[in-house]
Amino acid sequence: MESGLKKHKRIVFTGGGTAGHVTPNIALIEPLLNEGWEVHYIGSETGMEKDLIAALEGVAYHGIATGKLRRYFSWQNFIDPFRVIKGYFQARRLIRRIRPDVIFSKGGFVSVPVVLGAGKVPVVAHESDFSPGLSNRIACRFTDRVCVSFEDTLPHVPHGKGVFTGTPIRPALYEGSRERALRFTGLSGEKPVLLVMGGSLGAQKLNELVRAALPKLNESFDVIHLCGRGKDDCDCVACGYQQYEYIDKELPDLFALSDIVLSRAGANSVFELLALNKPSVLVPLTSASTRGDQLLNAEYFEKKGYAEVIDQNTATPESLAAAVERVYAERERYAAAMCKDTRSDGTDAILAIIREAAARA
Repeated sequence: MESGLKKHKRIVFTGGGTAGHVTPNIALIEPLLNEGWEVHYIGSETGMEKDLIAALEGVAYHGIATGKLRRYFSWQNFIDPFRVIKGYFQARRLIRRIRPDVIFSKGGFVSVPVVLGAGKVPVVAHESDFSPGLSNRIACRFTDRVCVSFEDTLPHVPHGKGVFTGTPIRPALYEGSRERALRFTGLSGEKPVLLVMGGSLGAQKLNELVRAALPKLNESFDVIHLCGRGKDDCDCVACGYQQYEYIDKELPDLFALSDIVLSRAGANSVFELLALNKPSVLVPLTSASTRGDQLLNAEYFEKKGYAEVIDQNTATPESLAAAVERVYAERERYAAAMCKDTRSDGTDAILAIIREAAARA
């Protein structure tokens, strides 16, 4: 059969390092599997993407050596270029063996050797953030199309390659149940619910602000706090407050229960809030700890009227609670603005580009 026509289209996904580089891939993998595509994933040998993809039935995972692209001094900067080179040759051999019709890259340092090793296989990339990350800036030169979540990102990608699609959203997020969430959390449902999300690794500064503001917040809201692994606080116990280190399959239900969300401003998180029409207060990571992408994401969403943004460096428990109260009071205005967005879910647009690229192979 291998020497003749292939029975199904084949695709290689890549991306990793954080959940934000993996969950959009998962949103695209499910419909392609349902269409009969043969799906492979090239990720790092030990990264979080390995565990996330392992949970998907029907996806073949391949681990390669990776090196992180750092902007700061580290002795590992002297070693990682050799890991990238090794990963490039590993990826190249895998691609020659798999013979995919198309490669889809979500970014992260593991994607660079895969894109460089693609050869003549069409490559479609996706950039979630307002400004492209370093790995995508390198990979863009070797891709056929670059899908972007923000229309304003188009000038930052090579001319003629950029397509404004939005971000792929996992179908399961639309299937949440308020009733299941009430049973899971034990909350009464009598008060409006504030959902607090600090990202896949949690956010210590945000956790501290929320816990300090809890007496004020609990006057009006029940609070569900996703605090991050190892960041729970056994001393922080209150009626109408539930904390969880990590939530996976119950997240759609928690979204369905929540009336307002307090969140970091990672691109995937804010676009999930947009797709679900959830008014939010955003507390972006500062440029001191990141390249500033969350600040740009949050600024864009505030300008569009989808969220209110507060500065982590100047926020107090009182100002945080006041921001939550303001957004909740104006929740219908925020939700109406989000409903008008035509790119709140980019899944179908990106799938169409993937199919088009594969058809040319």
